Order: sequence, then structure tokens, then C-alpha cells
Amino acid sequence: MTQMIAVNVISIEKGRAKEVADRFANPKSVHTFPGFIRMEVLQKENLEDHDELHICTTWNEEADFKNWLESRANGKAHGEQQEKKPAADGEGKSNPILGAELSTYTVVHRHLPAE
Repeated sequence: MTQMIAVNVISIEKGRAKEVADRFANPKSVHTFPGFIRMEVLQKENLEDHDELHICTTWNEEADFKNWLESRANGKAHGEQQEKKPAADGEGKSNPILGAELSTYTVVHRHLPAE
């Protein structure tokens, strides 16, 4: 079994990364999906014109990730409403997300701390 990592890079309006990162603060359904190992939310530092989050999920194998993607697409196709989050300041700001790009990686080698 070869583990894989999916990384969703989200570009965000400058100064609004925390607002988007907070959406990932509490576990959601992905955390209960078969084959899911972990999620890490990383904020890229020192960008001048926008903010950027990397949502990294690790899976037992690619098939587990694909099954999760298909379940999300199926849910949306059958009328599941996307969760709507109020703006962090409660003033109804527009969606801060400028775009996103998904990449997947196969874990070829992994080194853990020596015991």
C-alpha cells in the first residue's frame, strides 16, 4: 500500500488567511472517511500580494482519496448545500478565496525520528 498526499493550495485576499483557516479548525466528515490519515493546514509566509493556505491530507492509498472525492462530487450533485460561513467580522464580506489548485503526491520515502 502506497500512501499519498493531496495538497490544495488556496489563494486568499491579503489579510484574510485566518478567516479561511478557521474553517478548518474543527474536524469535518473527511476525518471519518476510510483511508484518511491526517490533515495539516499550512499558511505560506511572506507573500506580498495575497495570502496562501496549503490544505494537506494524507491517505492510505490513492483509491481512498479518489473515493472521498467521488463522494463529495456525488453529494453536491444530489443537492447537498455547501456550508456557508459568515465573515469573521460579521459584516458580510465577500468570499476571500481567489482560487485553488489541487495536486497529489505519492509518498516515495519517509524518514521518522530515530528512537
